[in-house]
Amino acid sequence: MNNLLEVSNLVKNYFNTDETLRILQGINFTLEYSDSVSIAGESGSGKSTFLNLISGLDKVTDGEIFFEGMDIVRLDENESAFIRNKKIGFVFQSHYLIEELTAVENVTVPYLLFDFNKKRAVEKAKDLLLFMGLEKRFSHYPSQLSGGEKQRVAIARAFINDPVLILADEPTGNLDKKNAGKTLELLLSITKNSRRALIIVTHSLQILKMTDKNYFLESGKLFKIKKEE
Repeated sequence: MNNLLEVSNLVKNYFNTDETLRILQGINFTLEYSDSVSIAGESGSGKSTFLNLISGLDKVTDGEIFFEGMDIVRLDENESAFIRNKKIGFVFQSHYLIEELTAVENVTVPYLLFDFNKKRAVEKAKDLLLFMGLEKRFSHYPSQLSGGEKQRVAIARAFINDPVLILADEPTGNLDKKNAGKTLELLLSITKNSRRALIIVTHSLQILKMTDKNYFLESGKLFKIKKEE
């Protein structure tokens, strides 16, 4: 099976007493293993909503989402939570690290939710932080880390359960150009030579140039952008 993700006729509306907000309208999207994909679009265009739907964090109004052949639209909340923890890694614009935990402890959190082997969790966390160039920051708390270091810890955390899909929502948005470039290179390198796929929501032209495929979300529709040769 080449397709990790298949999205068909995806619709998402939000309802209130006065109107219906039509966010995503009939999106079709296919993601293969090892793909790196960027999705651009104006603020409020529905990029984050799209990530929330394909990860099961939000419910679709209509349409189908198949993840590794599994119809995730019909999963109950426990099944959906299990898929998110074991199969999907998340990286956000804000790192969302727990201030009371060290770098290593923050990385172990998703692993320990379903496997209580703390020794193994710490070993994996240290291996990932080493890859991120943070071998001297194992015992540091978030308040002792720079912005770029915090985001690299967050990326390590996203990979602790060996996910097949990484969803990154503006992962370099709070970083300066130098740290943004380094963070992006690490994120791409850790996915490139594996069967993992990566979807990045971004405003960054730098990211658009580095991913395999580019899309633009506008007026509830997703358009593929032809990459320059």
